[in-house]
Amino acid sequence: MNYASVDDFLRKGKAHLAKGPVALIFAEDAVAVEETLAHHLAAGFREVIAFIAADVEIGPATRSASVCVAWDLVAGPAAHEIVNRCIKAAPSSVWFYYCFNAEFLFFPFSETRNVAEMITFTTEERRDSILTFVVDLYADDLERHPSGVSLEDAMFDRTGYYALARTDRWGNPIDRQMDFFGGLRWRLEEHVPKTRRRIDRVALFKARSGLKVSEDHTFNDPEYNTYACPWHHSMTAAICSFRTAKALKRNPGSTFEINSFRWHNSVKFDWKARQLMDLGLMEPGQWF
Repeated sequence: MNYASVDDFLRKGKAHLAKGPVALIFAEDAVAVEETLAHHLAAGFREVIAFIAADVEIGPATRSASVCVAWDLVAGPAAHEIVNRCIKAAPSSVWFYYCFNAEFLFFPFSETRNVAEMITFTTEERRDSILTFVVDLYADDLERHPSGVSLEDAMFDRTGYYALARTDRWGNPIDRQMDFFGGLRWRLEEHVPKTRRRIDRVALFKARSGLKVSEDHTFNDPEYNTYACPWHHSMTAAICSFRTAKALKRNPGSTFEINSFRWHNSVKFDWKARQLMDLGLMEPGQWF
């Protein structure tokens, strides 16, 4: 189903927000849009809603399985504003997920379990959000793949990730909140604005009245921003993303400075959740 604008969707398409889990996918360009939608359809989302420019081509099967909303990246509302409008339009208790094109959600045991099962378990643990880590993917050879994107020959960093305590305005640590760093945004930080270097994103969450997400991917409810509940470790997930690689190769200020994204800790991505779990880039918590 197609909608002419975000306003049109929120007027006529609220039924798509009535029951979750709902995936909101924002296509900033035409790179790997169909693959992104297909990946999340296969993950088990009840609704996959693509906010997308009208001229981006999608195969008929993927388009018919998704909801397409015309979105102008420049003139239209920002992605986080659309997320907030969808939260407001949806019933409380609907679970949402959001990401951008060329980003792919992986969660513990996702080869054999679906996203609805993960959310059911999280709800039983009395958690209303799941922290995700954005793992930067990049092409192994920029001469063959000058955009920085190659799904067939994707690489990522197996080490180099770290966390710092998140503090309030008085410098006091915030309970169970941390700022996470790593990947291309850490290795090439001179090309990345300071406000965009974190790799943590609360991408999976339960809607409720008054809930809002900001541009830095944090919510106005502090508990949503925590990495675990108070009594034990909680499940986390990963978003494997070409978004940073794309930006670094598109930006005139960095593209000519970068001849390769590879370093001695680069490994080939095998598109399996097990690989991410083995490297500690997500954990199952109490879910076995």
